[in-house]
Amino acid sequence: MDLKAAFVLADVDAVGQGALAAAGDLTAVELLEAAIQRVEATRELNAVIVDLFDRGREQAAALDASGALRSEGLSPVAGVPYLLKDLSASLAGAPEAMGSRALRTYVAPDTAWIVQRWLDAGLVVFGKTNTPEWGNHCTTEPSLWGRTANPWSPDITPGGSSGGSAALVAAGVLPAASAGDGTGSIRMPSSVCGLVGLKPRRARTSFAPGAGHVLEGLVNEHALTRTVRDSAALLDTVTGSDPGDPYFAPLPATSFLEAIAVAPAPQRILTTTDSCFPGTTTDPQVVAAVQATAALLEGLGHHVEQGAPTIDPDAVADAIAVLHTVSNAQLHAFATEVLGREPHEDEFEPSTWVMVREGFTTTGVQYAAAIEAVHAQTRRFVAGMGAADVLLVPTLLTTPPGYAHLDQPRGTTRAFFDVEFATCGWTTMANVTGWAAITLPMGQTADGLPIGVQLMAPDETILLQLAAQLEAAAPWIDRKPAGWVGATATA
Repeated sequence: MDLKAAFVLADVDAVGQGALAAAGDLTAVELLEAAIQRVEATRELNAVIVDLFDRGREQAAALDASGALRSEGLSPVAGVPYLLKDLSASLAGAPEAMGSRALRTYVAPDTAWIVQRWLDAGLVVFGKTNTPEWGNHCTTEPSLWGRTANPWSPDITPGGSSGGSAALVAAGVLPAASAGDGTGSIRMPSSVCGLVGLKPRRARTSFAPGAGHVLEGLVNEHALTRTVRDSAALLDTVTGSDPGDPYFAPLPATSFLEAIAVAPAPQRILTTTDSCFPGTTTDPQVVAAVQATAALLEGLGHHVEQGAPTIDPDAVADAIAVLHTVSNAQLHAFATEVLGREPHEDEFEPSTWVMVREGFTTTGVQYAAAIEAVHAQTRRFVAGMGAADVLLVPTLLTTPPGYAHLDQPRGTTRAFFDVEFATCGWTTMANVTGWAAITLPMGQTADGLPIGVQLMAPDETILLQLAAQLEAAAPWIDRKPAGWVGATATA
């Protein structure tokens, strides 16, 4: 495949590329080689930090030789190139530094359940993407690998912790990449990179074999995409549980990809542009994007009302801080086991070290109280929704932020999260409650940067259906960054 053809494929989403493979128009090997060319052409993004090209070539060649890509009932994304976030998405035998200098030599012994589901669906894994240390930051600039560039502007972060994946999808290098979300790490990068970012409901997928849940249920894993149908199709590939999981989500009545072809019944939607954390303000351009989305939803037949649940912001922020300090202390112990010695302070990011040190002194009573607070605030949040079905809020309260802000130490873990929440606002409440949440690129700043708008609900189906309606009514697919790799095809 020549370079121009490889770059033209940047405009084809994952379901579209899978259809080309299923029809025999392109092989998995050809799709992969085209993606590798696009990776090589965008190395300045600093988004792919582990090349697994030969591994991907072997998998793609095996798929082609087996004839599986033309089989009935195969996943619609079979044969599509795919990259793994270098955190939680473990692949046996592949490096997994998790953005940490302390784990720079670590190699994963097992393949994560979710990765195996992607492989079983025929996604071709050929590398890993940049992430901040242990997913602690809503920006991707770890000292281990360096900052990832946002293809929209060199002055703004691609977000985090799934920033490497976001930058690649935004630039058209590949149609989708893996991501995870503990306080907004799928949705925040989606907002600043102009993508579709769905955080599934709690327990939609499994963390086996390494864990039952992560951060007491705050973390969910999925993908970043440019189209709603790709998000739905990829969620279908990982819906389920593994024996021994502590809990699981009910299976949907129909596949998510089938569901988005059906218009939902009129929904009762609450909306606000205010933050759930007092003392923070929302940028007027973000306000305008949320209000325009509300008007569009009304025009589609939904009932939109002003309002939102209230929470105890201090209880939420304190609980998030405590859960992170314990998690970081646990990861410090893991790094000690991997290294065969205790890691040094200079092997961690300064903000991580603050969390680790606090974790050493966090008591069992404090940890139990944090879990109790999460459950209490969930009940308060749900009660505050009343009879409403969906919540419409900003993804970020600000326009896309710059670098060297969301990863800085603030003296305490709580102070660190106060800064994050002043930017991300509502994102963490979807993690606290376990609700599904989706960010859609519904707005732009005066200088053309993306603004994401967020919808929350107890389940993914209604969010994907609403997202499909909005995508059809106000298409975003033609809005591309200056760093769009496909531009090379017409240069």
